[in-house]
Amino acid sequence: MHDEIIRLMFQLAIILAAAKIGGEIAERFLKIPSVLGELAAGILIGPFALGSIDIWNYGPMFPIDHSLGSHSIPVSQSMWSIAQVGSVILLFGAGLETDLRQFLRYAKPALVVAIGGVILPFALGSSITVLFGFADGFSDPKALFMGTILTATSIGISVRILGDMRVLDTPEGITTLAAAVVDDILGILILTVVIGIHLTGGFSASTVGIVALKTVGFWLVLTGLGLFLSKHISKFFDRFRVSGAALALSLALAFLAAALAESFGLAMIIGAFSIGLALSGTPLAHRLDDPLRGVYNALVPVFFVVMGMMVDVTELGDVWVFGLVVSALAAVGKIAGSGLPSLMFRFSRAESWRIGVGMMPRGEVALIMGGVAFGQGLIGQDLFSVCIIMTIITTLLAPLILVRSFKKKST
Repeated sequence: MHDEIIRLMFQLAIILAAAKIGGEIAERFLKIPSVLGELAAGILIGPFALGSIDIWNYGPMFPIDHSLGSHSIPVSQSMWSIAQVGSVILLFGAGLETDLRQFLRYAKPALVVAIGGVILPFALGSSITVLFGFADGFSDPKALFMGTILTATSIGISVRILGDMRVLDTPEGITTLAAAVVDDILGILILTVVIGIHLTGGFSASTVGIVALKTVGFWLVLTGLGLFLSKHISKFFDRFRVSGAALALSLALAFLAAALAESFGLAMIIGAFSIGLALSGTPLAHRLDDPLRGVYNALVPVFFVVMGMMVDVTELGDVWVFGLVVSALAAVGKIAGSGLPSLMFRFSRAESWRIGVGMMPRGEVALIMGGVAFGQGLIGQDLFSVCIIMTIITTLLAPLILVRSFKKKST
């Protein structure tokens, strides 16, 4: 136990240093969002690259625990847990920074954008999997899964990019954020159904209805309850005089919402975002701005570095062609599926383009979905490698295109 703690301290030191160095290079010299530098730093220092090198008698700094099985996450459980804390803080902060009135104002277009961003990518992903011979038919769970993973949108990466450019509160930014939340709820629901089909050989309509009611119902209840109690929560936290009470209690609330969301079949980040959104219109949100930023800058980069560390570039193998085709369809599916419907709500072509591109990165959501499917035996190393290729390409392309499109807007 003592040796594990020492190793964890070394790992955190390396990850934080690598995150800031990578972010600095990306922002200052490459003129791209720092999140890309953090992802690249994770790939470089990860267990499939420099992290696997023996250091004198100490061994690799980031070893893979093969005793956990071939489907295990290639980082320690402790480091994975710290990364998840970073993702919760990222989305809690995004919720606090979101203008609630604007969010509700753009809820309708966001819903349409989200539905379009699910239907078209799902159809493209499942169809191309059958055409390339990786699935026996459209009802094959492998085809259904490849359609499902193309529906994903990385809330974390989209929020980080839009936040770094200070456009999170624009109509395009809010619509993208709201649609990404709905997308992930729908994606998790579909993934649950597909895994059920794989494990049981069939899935009844009643079971699908129960899963849908539980996940969507919980999200609506959590968000509604948070909105109803937000002013009371803000006043209650105000009564504490001990230093840092507002920050600590708010984070406790975010972690509670995240845990409840996960227990009801939703992603933790959706629970954290929902409670942050509920508190966004209170005086508490403004008081948390500075103290939360320090926690954010320390822990959120850990999440993105760890996401990079999960990428095994040596296992991409012989599926490059299929991976590139899937990546292209993943980009087209979101840009067309999410971007075109937004034209119905008086967004300009340029704004619709930004919304579509903002929905493109798959990031941590696709990696998590792929890991779950791989762990359940739903897909093998070949399709998992395709998921990695698609995740890398969409996650790298989206920030580059978004930054350029918003620069044109400002000029």
